[in-house]
Parts: sequence; C-alpha cells; structure tokens
Amino acid sequence: MVDVQGRVADGFEPVRDAFVRNFEQRGDRGAAVAVYARGHKVVDLWAGSAHADAFGGAGAADAAEPWGEHTAQVVRSATKGVAAAVPLMLHQRGRLDLDAPVRTYWPEFKAAGKDRVLVRHLLSHRAGVPVLDTPLTPARAADGVAGPEAVAAQAPEWEPGTAHGYHAQTYSWLLGELVRRVTGRSIGRWAAEEIAVPLGLDLWIGLPEREQARTGRLADVEAPPRPASRGLRVRPKRTVTDAYRDPSSLTRRAFGAIDPLPDENDPAYRAAELPASNGVATARSLARFYAALIGPDPGTGRRLFAPATLTLARTEESAGPDRVLVVNTRFGLGYMLHGPACPLLSPGSFGHPGRGGSLAFADPESGTAFAYVTNGMQKNVTADPRAQALVRAVHDCLPAQGS
Repeated sequence: MVDVQGRVADGFEPVRDAFVRNFEQRGDRGAAVAVYARGHKVVDLWAGSAHADAFGGAGAADAAEPWGEHTAQVVRSATKGVAAAVPLMLHQRGRLDLDAPVRTYWPEFKAAGKDRVLVRHLLSHRAGVPVLDTPLTPARAADGVAGPEAVAAQAPEWEPGTAHGYHAQTYSWLLGELVRRVTGRSIGRWAAEEIAVPLGLDLWIGLPEREQARTGRLADVEAPPRPASRGLRVRPKRTVTDAYRDPSSLTRRAFGAIDPLPDENDPAYRAAELPASNGVATARSLARFYAALIGPDPGTGRRLFAPATLTLARTEESAGPDRVLVVNTRFGLGYMLHGPACPLLSPGSFGHPGRGGSLAFADPESGTAFAYVTNGMQKNVTADPRAQALVRAVHDCLPAQGS
C-alpha cells in the first residue's frame, strides 16, 4: 500500500485515486502532483521514495528517505517551459524582438548559413540546429562557453524556418546565450531573480548548493506490462524505436548532443544551467509557475504573462512531422501544444513534458495549472502513461467545479 501524503479539494478525489494507481499499477517509485484551478490549489500530493534507485529486486524500497512535502526533483525537458518564459517576458518588456534575426543580439550565430534564423525560430524548434557534429562532454556542455560556441558554428540540418524538429539538447545553449546577450545575466539567474524568488517558488535552473540535499535521485525503471497500464500506450511505435537506435538519425544525434550522457544525480550537473534539461522543482512550484502565466499568482497576486504574451506562447508556430521526434508535434513559442503526441486538457493547453515522465502545463480556458514530477524514468518522451492518467482524472473533475 502506498502512503500518499497531502490533500485534495472536494471533487478532486479521483486525482488521488489515479495517483495511487500510478504506484500500484504503473511503476511509480517517488512522485508528486499538484493542480491549481482558477487560482486555488486543489491537488497537492506526494508519495514513495525520494530516491528511485533505492529499490531492491523485488520492487520494495529499502530504508531510503521518503518523498517529503518539500522534495524537489530534476524535471528534464519540463525545464523548457520555464526557460521559454524568459525570452517571452523580455519581449513583453520591450527588450527582445521575436522577429529579429538572432544575429542582431548574437553576431557569431550567423555563421554557417544561419544569418536568417529568427528569434522565434529558436523558440519553435525551427532553427535547424538540433544536433552537433561533434557532441560535447558533460563538463563542456555545462561550462557556459563550449555549448554556445558549438551551436553558433553548427551548420543547419534544414533551411531554418522551413521545418521543425525538436532541439532536445541544443535548446539549452540557444536560449541561454540569447538571454545572456540581451540581459547580461545567465538564464538561470534571470529566472531566479525575476520569477522564482519574487513568487517564492522552489524552482531552479542551476541548483544552489543549499538545495542539493532535498533533491531526489532519478533512476531508469521499466514500464509495467500492458495489462497493468489499463490500455494506455507505454511502448513507442516501431519507427520511433528505429530512429532512436540508428546512430546516424537526427533523433539519436539530437539526444546525443551531450556524450556520454551526464549523471543527472551528480550535484555538479544539477548546479549547471542547462535550460533544456536540468531544471529542478517541486510539483507544487511548477504548477504555481504555470498558474502565474495564465492569471494572478496564487501566493503573491503577480502575473507573469500579459494577455498578448499568453497568446504568443500558445499560438501554433510548428505543426506536423517532427524531424527529430518522428511523430507529429505542435509547438507555440517555446511550449508544446495539445495534440496526439502530447495530450493535455484541451486544444488551448500549453506546457512541456520531460522525457521519462514529468509534465507541466496550463489550460487558460478552464483556469487550470498542472504539474507531475517523478523520479522513475520510463521509456517515453512526450506522453507518459502515469502523467496521462492524472490529466484524465483532472479533466473528469473539472466539469463538477463549474469550469
């Protein structure tokens, strides 16, 4: 029996039931889920072990630390949703022109045929540089210099602006260096000073030393067999699987822009600023972040996005075959949009999943903000069955709340 902590508001009990089933049937080890509905916290739950690798062969946790109320976790590509808010807020403040060539702010980026890449192309995965001809070691990827130099020198894989493909790792250096050139601050520092600290969020791109001890450990875990998943798809299609296995594919090369893969439990990795992949957050703070994008922050009353900026974030910029993910995807400016590859609450929802499990998004029409954070990494990229079960439960609860 899983010991679930936290609370749900009346009418949202099905979300707790789905959360319990994630542990009993879908292989969760440690996780948290939080939901805000029209500015009110209606779900705040956590359970399991803070360390997914502290399990014996029979699947029972040893004496590992339990997931607590303030446990934070690396959320992988769900970080991209936080990072995307930075250039959009800079645009909102008149500091950044989304239709300007990137070279306007970062002259070196025009090399190798990229002189016409626009700022909006970076956000919508249309820049054509999802790969590096020479991958970076984890140390060089995190040093703040080698990554920007590598993407600036990289020739595009397609004519920028004409197609889209998920910039899984290079997104870190594209957005990070753009923000540094515009503001003189790193993207992690900007997000901390302008978003996380003012709102009182436990959310970081570049984890401070003082927060390392509260951060759980990730581990790869096998998804349960199909019957236990209650019909939810847990295995990718063969074409996707083939793309990940082929060393020459854009898929494999995009996810392999850092080679060898970094140890995500290494304090040095967590301390680096890689806005594509290594953000650390609690589910509660990640959901509050999205709540503050679509309305007044539940804690401070501050609103991050003006209505026009919110429209920009979720207006479709890229749709159709994704040259990296090998499925049809939809992106706004920095955010993945609702669709078959990443089902959210409604066609107006926007957010970002994290490879292996985590998911965070907002749905302005219902006034809902959602975040699920897990430390058990399963083999999926955009539609984890555990996250999807929770989204379905939230969806079923909303009509009774008058949404």
